Amino acid sequence: MSAVRSVLLLCWRDTGHPQGGGSETYLQRIGSQLAASGVDVTLRTARYRGAPRREAVDGVRISRAGGRYSVYVWALLAMAAARVGLGPLRRVRPDVVVDAQNGLPFCARLLYGRRVVVLVHHCHREQWPVAGPLFSRLGWFVESWLSPRLHRRNQYLTVSLPSARDLVALGVDNERITVVRNGLDEAPAQSLAGPRSAAPRVVVLSRLVPHKQIEDALQTVAELLPAQPDLHLDIVGDGWWRQRLVEHVAALGISDAVTFHGHVDEVTKHHVLQGAWVHVLPSRKEGWGLAVVEAAQHQVPTIGYRSSGGLADSIVDGVTGILVDSRAELTDRLEQLLCDPVLRDQLGAKAQARSGEFSWTQSAEAVRDVLQAVQDGRFVSGVV
Repeated sequence: MSAVRSVLLLCWRDTGHPQGGGSETYLQRIGSQLAASGVDVTLRTARYRGAPRREAVDGVRISRAGGRYSVYVWALLAMAAARVGLGPLRRVRPDVVVDAQNGLPFCARLLYGRRVVVLVHHCHREQWPVAGPLFSRLGWFVESWLSPRLHRRNQYLTVSLPSARDLVALGVDNERITVVRNGLDEAPAQSLAGPRSAAPRVVVLSRLVPHKQIEDALQTVAELLPAQPDLHLDIVGDGWWRQRLVEHVAALGISDAVTFHGHVDEVTKHHVLQGAWVHVLPSRKEGWGLAVVEAAQHQVPTIGYRSSGGLADSIVDGVTGILVDSRAELTDRLEQLLCDPVLRDQLGAKAQARSGEFSWTQSAEAVRDVLQAVQDGRFVSGVV
């Protein structure tokens, strides 16, 4: 069989999007690595304010059109037009197509059949309610019933074992599911050499959207402040939920103890992480939790919810961080870590050691193996 020479990636956002997050980073980094190895890589995604319709980023050609939901319609039309030599994708002749299903699939299978890999970071059952009563029911129907049947002969790719188990629960055959975990960008050397804060600082590295449950971190800090008046919370990231969080901070009366950094560059992000004592990630659902290993590079352990799914894979409970089952336990365990430097250092050192196991080069090689298997007409399963 011939090697994979051309890949089309489909995703509702890219890393330049104001609401882009870990799933978008995964696709961009994998795409960049594939492009560097000689594969022709095109990413079709949504357009946003200030973004050109076409550009190249790290070797990946990006084609943009549509918004939050219309991106799916425009992408399907572009793929259909390309089959007859028309439209923005007319020069793209993919050997394999990666359909990133962030709740909704692009339905690329309708045009490319079994050459499609369905990339699912996590299932969205817990997130759909934010879309409203009607659309949430429709969205969950598509994700949980329609998509598994449409893609019943396609390879699935996900990023953690809990996400793989969720797919099996939706009816996807385990023999068609493979796990390729996130890689990791190297932290800037100058940030790793920076000092740890003298006063206790907690960091949350996350998009600001409802399912990330940043309110739990705010409430926890509010409860710990009376006993630890120097405690400070740094929130790194942005999103459409930000103003609600700012209002919540004011209502709790902890404005002086919280800093919203917004969307920052990589160097600033890592400087904030280097100064932190503990990273808190109170998400309702995570596919993997890239922020966990980014914090781990700085010997900063993470506390998160066991029920989130992916964090049970990115955090080794009691070894590289702590998994909790309620917000009350989140408060108790955060207080324990802030007051116990020995335990904090032990967890942080092991977290940093484990972070060295992940690289985008390694992840891209694994994804390339999956793409090659699809081109060869084979399914692969398990952790690659």
